[in-house]
Amino acid sequence: MIDDPAKEYLHRELRKVRAVLVWKLDGLPEYDIRRPLTATGTNLLGLVKHRAYSDARYFGEVFGRPFGGPVPRWDAPGAWEGEHWAAEDESRADILELHRLVCEHADATITGLPADAPGHVPWWPRPEVQLFTILVHSLGDTTRHAGHADILREQLDGRTGTTAEYEKPIEAAARESHWRKLEEAARGWAS
Repeated sequence: MIDDPAKEYLHRELRKVRAVLVWKLDGLPEYDIRRPLTATGTNLLGLVKHRAYSDARYFGEVFGRPFGGPVPRWDAPGAWEGEHWAAEDESRADILELHRLVCEHADATITGLPADAPGHVPWWPRPEVQLFTILVHSLGDTTRHAGHADILREQLDGRTGTTAEYEKPIEAAARESHWRKLEEAARGWAS
């Protein structure tokens, strides 16, 4: 049996990293949170929407506790195509509210079920799972996407950090000097 302290620790970490992901949008204009910043179209608001959809499914459908909001079922036609970006009619406020509501729903599932509660993930090759497995999966995926968001945010305006309290002021000259040093080291291997 998986103990409650392990479940509580993972849940606490999941809450922290969710907040980091949302924080990456702070202070940016609509265009910057929506625009594709990689060849595959990754964007900040899309990362938040994706995590909301994922946790709605993982902590909802998987445990027979469907989320009541506007998240398509995993097997609905086109369910996966529209979840990584925000359509023109989806506002920042709408997606952040969806994320907040999904987090509340997921938190209720996590606190309401034991760590070894059985679930069923029909899109996984081995679909029989426990809440603990889904908690670890969600924490890993959210952390991964918060890392993506950190890089995207740095590309947009140079801001980095995991939370506002750990954000360091941007010292352009020091960054430029560091970048030049790394570029020089890399070029040494280019020949």
